[in-house]
Amino acid sequence: MDQISHKQLTVNGISMHVAEAGEASAPAVLFLHGFPELWYSWRHQMLDVAAKGYRAIAPDLRGYGDTDSPPPSAGYTFLHIVADLVALLDALGLEQVFLVGHDWGAIIAWWFCLLRPDRIKALVNTSVIFQPRNPNVKTIQGYRDAFGDAFYMCRFQEEGKAEAAFASVDTKTVMAAFMTTRDPKPPCIPVELGLDVLFKGPAVELPPWISPEDISYYAAKFDKTGFTGGLNYYRQMDLSWELTAPWTGAQIKVPVKFVIGDLDLTYSFPGVEEFINGGFKKYVPLLEEIVVMKGVGHFLNEESPHELSQHILTFINKF
Repeated sequence: MDQISHKQLTVNGISMHVAEAGEASAPAVLFLHGFPELWYSWRHQMLDVAAKGYRAIAPDLRGYGDTDSPPPSAGYTFLHIVADLVALLDALGLEQVFLVGHDWGAIIAWWFCLLRPDRIKALVNTSVIFQPRNPNVKTIQGYRDAFGDAFYMCRFQEEGKAEAAFASVDTKTVMAAFMTTRDPKPPCIPVELGLDVLFKGPAVELPPWISPEDISYYAAKFDKTGFTGGLNYYRQMDLSWELTAPWTGAQIKVPVKFVIGDLDLTYSFPGVEEFINGGFKKYVPLLEEIVVMKGVGHFLNEESPHELSQHILTFINKF
């Protein structure tokens, strides 16, 4: 980890923590983490791509880690996060980057490519498919219609409730529960139960691909910041839906490779596998490769890190 350097940059009115590896003059790869993650989620891939002659850049996104978490929650729309990243590229003097996203980072990566394709050479996105904007149904209502009020994104909407549940147990327990989940069903918590039931089961035995030290690193950062910053992304999905109306029907116009694990809960969402094998290319016409990693769950960057690095490198080496 000594090969990874850290700095704070002022971007779009906030202080952003940025981790980097590799030579400053090398082609840049920008990594975007998800929930509940940090720049640290990309530590393996950063070192792997830097060893192959690239400059790896992984920020803590707005609301996470050592990056500011400004109030109010309305400041966490797709447009705010993409604006942060455009400002980051400007601050680093980079006209274009290769982009890699996971989970919420994947959602932001899709929108970065929609809003500012001029800044992206190519995209390797993971775990979360591109979801075309439905002009007739707000995002959370769409999930409510599909899965009911018990769906976790619906349960996250009320400020304070999820935070209280996460604070009811040790943060290491929260992180271990999220990182090791293998349940392929859409996460639904009956509305008559508190969200703390997510963490009330037997103690989690960590798999070999994530260490107690890794869990401690995440927990120390979330102990400091809490989870509100990350939860605000969910709470602003409907506002993002409103603000992105002009892009209804827009296509992703950069070269794309998409990677997902076959044990990823998002792969089991109704219609996702069919979309990947069917309508995906309608909205992402420059989709060049789809990889389904066998026996791999949601946190593929942690679980199968070097295999994912190879998928990234084989794609960006083309350009």
